Amino acid sequence: MDYEIPQSGIMGVIMRKKNNAKAYGYLFPALLSILIVTCLPIVYTIVISFTNYNMYHLSDFSFVGWENYLTVFSGSIRHVFFPVLGWTVCFAVISTLGSYATGLILAILLNNPRMKESKIYRSVLIVPWALPSTIAILAWQGLLNEQYGGINNLLHAAGIAWNVPWLTDPFWARTGIIIVNIWLGFPYMMNVCLGGLQAISNDYYEAARIDGATKFQCFKSITLPMVTKLSVPLVISTFASNFNNFGNIFMITQGGPARVDNQFAGYTDILASTTYKMTTWSNRYELSATFSVLIFIIVGTFTLINMHMSGSFKEVD
Repeated sequence: MDYEIPQSGIMGVIMRKKNNAKAYGYLFPALLSILIVTCLPIVYTIVISFTNYNMYHLSDFSFVGWENYLTVFSGSIRHVFFPVLGWTVCFAVISTLGSYATGLILAILLNNPRMKESKIYRSVLIVPWALPSTIAILAWQGLLNEQYGGINNLLHAAGIAWNVPWLTDPFWARTGIIIVNIWLGFPYMMNVCLGGLQAISNDYYEAARIDGATKFQCFKSITLPMVTKLSVPLVISTFASNFNNFGNIFMITQGGPARVDNQFAGYTDILASTTYKMTTWSNRYELSATFSVLIFIIVGTFTLINMHMSGSFKEVD
């Protein structure tokens, strides 16, 4: 015979408190790890951003208030922060929209029931997602080499006698970084869009065809709105990830080509890689902490928007 916990009275209160205490006991290791690994570093970074802690004040640092933030927004570092912020936003937006558009187009083509080889094409197109990102990025670094890279060799074979300076010219370096990021990201978007397309009922299309709608009108009024509604939260999370995508850029160009007027950031550096250079190359810990706090605020804002749109804050009955 199963024993039921009393729902009212003193015994019920005691039993619920015992169960809550037992639950907190199970949760304690996870809560402790979150506190140590996540919360304490965030608090420490925020504290450092209000001090002058750097290579010149390692043992005698002091509280300076909002001085570091004023330096970033209106002082000498504004010439570093705002150009890097602008490129970071452009990089994240173009990479995200490019990956999504490529994935959506391929998903529409592969979702065609008359395409018998669609499973083969899916297996091939998912390769960039299946490969370890480090190996893929190193392969692209070789392909983008100006002297012996595979892309320039293909251009020469096609009769174009010009070595594209993929890694040494600011424009082409940024273009190459975006191409690599889209190549790495489109398989994920393709799978997302395929899931959304397969979730659309054929009844909508049949009703539209009966009313005389063309294929383009069906795509515009049915396919695109419904797929977009399903994929917007994932697109926002991808944008937040690209905004902080340190590995791809640093492994291919290390932030280069270098700027003559800027010691902290190159032409392809985003905020995350600039923060890394401030910490490890220049030992300007107070400025890197300030950059980290600003990155946290920006990415955190997009994360909250994503959670709100995906219904994460809604209570489940």
